[in-house]
Amino acid sequence: MNRRDFLGTLGLMGGAAAFQPAARRPNVILIMTDDQGFGDLSCHGNPHVSTPNIDRLASQGAEFTRFTVSSVCAPTRASLLTGRYAMRCGVHGVTHGKETMKRSEVTLGKALQSAGYRSALIGKWHLGENYPYVPHAMGFDEFVGFRLGHWSRYFDSPTERNGKPESLRRYVSDALTDEALRFIGENRERPFFLYLAFNAPHSPYQLPDRYFDKFKTKGLEPELAAIYGMVENLDENLGRLFAKLDEWKLGNTIVVYLQDNGPQTDRYNAGLRGRKGSIYEGGTRSPFLMRWPGRIAAGKKIDSIAAHIDVYPTILDLCGIQPPAGPPIDGISLRPVVDGKPPAERLVFSHADHQPDPLQPFPGAVRSQRWKMVNGTDLYDLLADPAESKNVAAQHPGVLEHLNGEYQRWFRSITDGFRVGHPPIPVGHPEENPAILSAPQAKLEGGLRFYARNGFAHDFITGWDQPSTAASWEIEVARGGRFDIWLEYLGGAGASAKLEIGRELLEAKIESNGNLQPNSLPERSAHRTAAPDMNWSRLRMGRLPLEPGIKTLAIRGGMTHLKSVQLRRIR
Repeated sequence: MNRRDFLGTLGLMGGAAAFQPAARRPNVILIMTDDQGFGDLSCHGNPHVSTPNIDRLASQGAEFTRFTVSSVCAPTRASLLTGRYAMRCGVHGVTHGKETMKRSEVTLGKALQSAGYRSALIGKWHLGENYPYVPHAMGFDEFVGFRLGHWSRYFDSPTERNGKPESLRRYVSDALTDEALRFIGENRERPFFLYLAFNAPHSPYQLPDRYFDKFKTKGLEPELAAIYGMVENLDENLGRLFAKLDEWKLGNTIVVYLQDNGPQTDRYNAGLRGRKGSIYEGGTRSPFLMRWPGRIAAGKKIDSIAAHIDVYPTILDLCGIQPPAGPPIDGISLRPVVDGKPPAERLVFSHADHQPDPLQPFPGAVRSQRWKMVNGTDLYDLLADPAESKNVAAQHPGVLEHLNGEYQRWFRSITDGFRVGHPPIPVGHPEENPAILSAPQAKLEGGLRFYARNGFAHDFITGWDQPSTAASWEIEVARGGRFDIWLEYLGGAGASAKLEIGRELLEAKIESNGNLQPNSLPERSAHRTAAPDMNWSRLRMGRLPLEPGIKTLAIRGGMTHLKSVQLRRIR
């Protein structure tokens, strides 16, 4: 759907009522949790966890029972905020900069901000690591949280407030809720948009004792006990949020709740097949709850297929806001279905774009109201077989052929002109100084590797024991000048580190190893796969003049570990 068609739809769906005066527009709270599966709610039959506040939200509004998201974090977040499939936004992974969303995208924050809303993102961004690919440059007046897809410390978490470092002094979900309540309290007299993006129950499995002990004493394995404890903590925090909305008489508030993908472990998932990373329903099915007292009927169950791409147009429609000019959107407004009209015939697509080669069409799937085609070969009748247990392609070859053809046409459209990889890292913006080149965004040569193998957020580069080793970053100097350059490193005392940018060379001797011992964190699971939390040392390489333009920065040297390169513009 393009924006002109969307505006026409708005006009047919309520005339003058579709565009309310700003003073009468509802507040919007969009809540997303991280790696919480469809089955991690007591209202979905989970036999262990109790989520009374989320359950109550479902009973007080409408629940879409067949709502689809992407199979991993960042693609879902891109679609959620733009109404577009993630690869159209440039997002095709969760690390190495592939999660960076195009600057040309118009986010939900920007659309509501332009209509007079005060906007905030509290929590996880995961759509760009460097300015200007950050929340406070892409439609959010306030940003308190972190940019990356994974965080290593859930107590006294190092975060930021609009680009300035700041630590949260409580357990992370409690602290993010405190920030959300602060924002609401400060903006009660005007329309506000709050995107509250929790990072729980994503690993690492750190949480207060009382939540963990409740499930550990029931005999659950530590990892599962931690996940369910984190879910119950989330539910309690949402209870605090909902209670304040009642206390402050903010009934004219649309509350939306969903999750970013399926569960990250094999656990109860309401009978659905697969988990996070899979294009089966267990990897892509999310709860989708909407409450607006007096406007959305309570206790309504809606079986129409819907998806993350629909959130952007639906919220704008409910708020009576004309979307700003920008790229065509893929989603549709769900308001007609919420209002009781029959669903329009449509298809919803999924692609596992986090694969090593995102230009391969499969794994992928397409859903109609009844059918689901998977990988060009399998067909499932989701009405009769929601568990996707019986491939009926042989019985319905025409349906398979039709859906596969639709999928292939869609895939060609989202990959037309697509660039694999990430854009050059911006350097020299006055709004962000220094610019940080993190290890996961580097290209590695000569036997270098990421400490935790995958190079997810907070990972670092190791294996500097060969002369041919090099880590390089493609940068774009937005504003020329003289730059001080520093390394975050550990180990290698007595050796030298070398830096190259074109013909410019710097070399510095490593004087100290620093502390090579990881910090002790309250992990509840022995299956930690992320890089450890370390106390990094800093090495000043020197000062270089850099002209505007795209360049390659390379590091060679004898350190043991390298965390980042930092470039501070002096003048």
